[in-house]
Amino acid sequence: MITMSNVLQIRPEDNVAIALAPISKGTVLKIGSQEIEVKQDIPNGHKIALRDIAQGEHVIRYAYSIGLASQPIAKGEWVHTHNLHTGLKDKLEYTYNPTPQRPVQPAGPIPTFLGYRRHDGQVGIRNEIWIINMVGCTNRQSQRLAQMATEKYQSLIKDGIIDGFYDFAHPYGCSQLGDDLENTQKILAGFVRHPNAAGVLVIGLGCENNRLDDFKRFIEGYDPNRVKFMVLQEVEDEFATGMELLDQLVQFASAFKQQPIPVSELKIGLKCGGSDGFSGITGNPLVGHVADKLISYGGTAVLTEVPEMFGAETILMNRAKDEEIFQKTVALINDFKDYFIRNGQEVYENPSPGNKDGGITTLEEKSLGCTQKGGTSTVMDVLKYGERIKTNGLNLLEGPGNDIVSTTAMTAAGAHIILFTTGRGNPMGAAVPTIKISTNSGLAKKKANWIDFNAGQLLEGVSMETLTEQFFDYLLKVASKQERTKNEINGYRDIAIFKTGVTL
Repeated sequence: MITMSNVLQIRPEDNVAIALAPISKGTVLKIGSQEIEVKQDIPNGHKIALRDIAQGEHVIRYAYSIGLASQPIAKGEWVHTHNLHTGLKDKLEYTYNPTPQRPVQPAGPIPTFLGYRRHDGQVGIRNEIWIINMVGCTNRQSQRLAQMATEKYQSLIKDGIIDGFYDFAHPYGCSQLGDDLENTQKILAGFVRHPNAAGVLVIGLGCENNRLDDFKRFIEGYDPNRVKFMVLQEVEDEFATGMELLDQLVQFASAFKQQPIPVSELKIGLKCGGSDGFSGITGNPLVGHVADKLISYGGTAVLTEVPEMFGAETILMNRAKDEEIFQKTVALINDFKDYFIRNGQEVYENPSPGNKDGGITTLEEKSLGCTQKGGTSTVMDVLKYGERIKTNGLNLLEGPGNDIVSTTAMTAAGAHIILFTTGRGNPMGAAVPTIKISTNSGLAKKKANWIDFNAGQLLEGVSMETLTEQFFDYLLKVASKQERTKNEINGYRDIAIFKTGVTL
């Protein structure tokens, strides 16, 4: 990266640079032996042309095209939606062109964190009790039961024996057909099986499409001591019965104790939301370095947000471990494009208004920044929506870019922690600890009640190596309950399930 007084050129091949602070019209930038007079006011995080760019010529950032100039762009001009458009088209043909992969060797002994070893061999990083609704009609009863249990067992929570009682409201489970119903069942089953939950109470109504006997097929082999069921239409007093079941789960969960666990058993989800012009320079590359470090120790990272791979998908495809995984990645991309086309929507209708305000102009630009969260590791597996992680290393997961839908999918897949970068700020949290990483220091200061870690330090002289070590240490502290994320402190835990079909 080439840093000048107030702009940043990421690669020497780039014909645009990023404003590190607002730049006023008339400012003269000195870049090597040349001077560039700024032609318009350039907002913080936005792009400025480093040379004349002809209409139809590629605009280059990260050494890749981020689109085509829609009109001639003069050196020193602001480059954004008024003069830059996507160069992407619909479905493409892909050829496997594997990038040579060097196995990353761990630096020293495998670190450990303090976690909970479950009876089935899985590892959790929290000792919580979850209440899972089979249908949206039971949301309020589940919420009240979680509140009642929290009040009853305050002493156990205070002592860290139980880390809390949590319910997750959603509107689904009834009046759904086909894939929509199965997706709901798969996601809820992923939550039932998640090892952060020491005990689970599953609540149904009794007349929903998501019938209990059908749902049990998705959690085949469950431990009856860990998973309890209640159908509201079959009991006289759902609160008395529910508390009796929760009492049993508390007794079961209280027996688990923290113990040292190698980080090879840690699974992280990779997410960005509300990006800005610095996301691809600070937050996302930092997360990529941390993911690579974890994977070098045998750990696992999962990357989703498929529409935000469009334009950078070949980078991931060529890192596939073999041709079978390459073909799965091709299907992942093209199936999601088909989803847009079936619904009559523009495939490249992205980035969002907030992303554009932050300096992201085209989907290529967002994708080239977004995919950096996946680091440089080999793609070991590709998962369908609702599937659980079964292979260590970097996994790709089918899912949209929507923040709550994608974090829910990664949680259901088995992620213990979500690493969530943001340049605009977002208070939401997943069902698991969600580390919010600001891409600039201004956001970290402004929203200290949302942000857990500031990647903006990379723009202030801190090296990537140093910050990676600091973040990795913080990650292990979160996994060990030595640190609590802001979403945990604030009680922000949300889920949302992907819906594509008809509601009756």
